[in-house]
Amino acid sequence: MSTRQNYQGLFRKLVIAFDVGTTYSGASYAILDPGLPPVIEGVTSFPGQLSTRGDSKIPSVIWYDQDGNVRAVGSEAADEAFLELADDEDFIKVEWFKLHLRPKHLATSHVQDNDLPPLPPSKTALDVFADFLRYLHTHSIDYIKKSRDPQFWSSIENSIDYVLTHPNGWEGPQQALMRQAAIRAGLITNADDESRLQFVTEGEASLHYCINKGIMNEPDMDRRGIIIVDAGGGTVDLSAYAKTPSGAFEEIARTQCRLQGSVYVTRRALAWLKDRLKDSKYGNNQDITHITSVFDKSTKHLFRDDTSVSYIRFGSARDKDPRVDIKGGQMKISGDVMKDFFAPSIQEIVEAIQEQQSEAHVPISSVYLVGGFAASDWLFNNLETLLERLQLKLSRPDGFVNKAVADGAVSFYLDHCVAARISRFTYGTECCTTFNPADPQHQKRANTIFLQASGGRAIPNVFDVILPKGVRVQEETEFRSSYFRQSSGKLALQKLSDDIMCYRGNADNPRWTDVEPSTELVCLKAKILIIPTELFSTLCTVEADTSKAPGFITEKYNLNQGRYYEAAYEVVLLFGMTELKAQICWKENGEEKRGPATIVYDQINELR
Repeated sequence: MSTRQNYQGLFRKLVIAFDVGTTYSGASYAILDPGLPPVIEGVTSFPGQLSTRGDSKIPSVIWYDQDGNVRAVGSEAADEAFLELADDEDFIKVEWFKLHLRPKHLATSHVQDNDLPPLPPSKTALDVFADFLRYLHTHSIDYIKKSRDPQFWSSIENSIDYVLTHPNGWEGPQQALMRQAAIRAGLITNADDESRLQFVTEGEASLHYCINKGIMNEPDMDRRGIIIVDAGGGTVDLSAYAKTPSGAFEEIARTQCRLQGSVYVTRRALAWLKDRLKDSKYGNNQDITHITSVFDKSTKHLFRDDTSVSYIRFGSARDKDPRVDIKGGQMKISGDVMKDFFAPSIQEIVEAIQEQQSEAHVPISSVYLVGGFAASDWLFNNLETLLERLQLKLSRPDGFVNKAVADGAVSFYLDHCVAARISRFTYGTECCTTFNPADPQHQKRANTIFLQASGGRAIPNVFDVILPKGVRVQEETEFRSSYFRQSSGKLALQKLSDDIMCYRGNADNPRWTDVEPSTELVCLKAKILIIPTELFSTLCTVEADTSKAPGFITEKYNLNQGRYYEAAYEVVLLFGMTELKAQICWKENGEEKRGPATIVYDQINELR
C-alpha cells in the first residue's frame, strides 16, 4: 500500500479526477490538509443509482430532448418512468460519444464514424463531452459537500484542481478540446487557468493505481519490466514500465492504444445478429437493439467456455423462432460464434504486448490487466494462455478494476511516480534549407530552388527533427532546434508561427515532407491497390508575438538585392509531462527571451 507523505502546502486544497469512459465513468478525489497525508476516495453516489452500497461508476449515457436539452444522465436513464417518457417524447440517447473524439491516425480500419452511435443533429462531440462533464462535476461536488461539515466547503471552494484522463493514443488536439469542455462545464474559468487542470493517460493512471495497491512491491521489480493493460470500453491502453533505483518508474517502450475495448465485442455481435435475424420476425431494428443490449449487459460478461452454448435472455416464454435458435424468450449462440466476437480484441492486445516487449530495453516479465473489460474471464484466460508462450505472467489486481483509472489519476496528481516517458513518434518542423549541390537528394530537388531575401539558394519541404521517436524524455526536458527567417520587410518578422509536425512512419531519419505521406501496396483479389498513408501530419501551431522585442530583428544587406531583415529563433518542445508544450525563444543582448507563446491545434475545428 502507498505510504504517502504529509501534505506540505500552507492551505487546504481539493483535487478531483474525472474518468470519462466510453461505457462507464467515475470520479475520485483527495483533500489536501496541511500536515496530513492525503487519502484518495471515490465518489460513490450519483442520482438514479439503485445500489445502497455505493457504486464508483455510472453509465456514460446522456438523453436529450428534441430541443437539445439534457433530460437524463448516467444511472438516471435506467428509470422505467423516464424510459417511457423518452419513448413518448422521442428523446435521443447518446452513448459512446467519447469515441467521436478519437485521433483519426489510430489503427482504426475496423472503426468508422458511421459505425458509432450518432450524435444528435444539434450537438457536437465537444457539446456532449461538456454536458457529461458538467453532470459529473456537479454531483461530485454535491457528494463531497454532504460528506463534510458546512464550514469545510467555504475553506476549499476556491482551491480546487482537476485531473482528466484520456486514452494513451490521444494527443494535443484531444487535450485542447477536453480543456474547452472543462471551461464550458465550469471546472475552470478560461484556457489561461491551465495550472488547475492536468491530464494523464489512462495507462499511467492505471500504473499509479497499482502502485497504491502495493502491487509494484514484488521482489526483483527493479530488475524487470512490467506492462499495464487497461482494457476499457472503447480502448485498450498498454504502457510498459520499469522501476528505477530511486523508486520511481519510467516508460521502457512506447505506449500503445488499440480501439478494441469491450464495445467492439458488442459491435461484432450486433453485426452477427443483424445477419442471423434478417429473415426472422425479430429482424427489425427495435428487437435487434433490445437483443444486443441484453447481450452487452449479460451474455458477454458470462461467457467463459467455448465448448458450451451461451444464451441471450431477451423475452418471454412466448418468444420463439426455432430457425434462428430462439426458444422460450432466449437465443442460443454457440461457443465458436461467441469466441469470434472476442478474437480481434485478444489478437490486437497480444500484438501490442509483443511490440512493447521487443522495444523495451529491460526484460518484461509481468502483465497486469485492469479496467472494466478485464472482468471478462474469457479475455483473461485467453490472454493468460497466449502470454505464457511469451514467458509473461498475467495478473488481475484484486479490488475494483472499474475504479483504477479515477483513483490512479488522483495518485498521479499527488505522487508523480513516472520520472521519464518514451516519445511515441518523431516530432519536428517543416522548413527550408540551403541548397547543397554535393548532396544527391538536393540535386534531385534542384527544380525547387528559390532565392532567399539574402540572395542565397534554398530548397523547401525539409523535415527538421526536434525529437526522434523512442527517446527517453524526463519531466520538463526541453528539445530545441534553431531557425532563421528572412524578409525584405520588417513587419513580416514581428509575428512568428511554426507548424509542429508529427511523423508516424518507420523511417529513422525522415528528411522530406513531400515524400511522405507515402503509399502502401495492398493486395486485394489479385489486384494491387496503392493506398495513401498519412505519415506526416501537422500536430499544432506555435505562435509568438515578437513585435515588442527590441533587437530581435537584424538589418542586413546583400550586393544584389539590397537591404533585408533576418530573425533568428529557436522552437522549444517539452514532452516530459503528459501535455505537449511548445515555445518560441530568441536572444536579446545575449539573454534568452521566450514568448508569450500560444499553441493552436489544427484538428480542433474538425472535432467541434
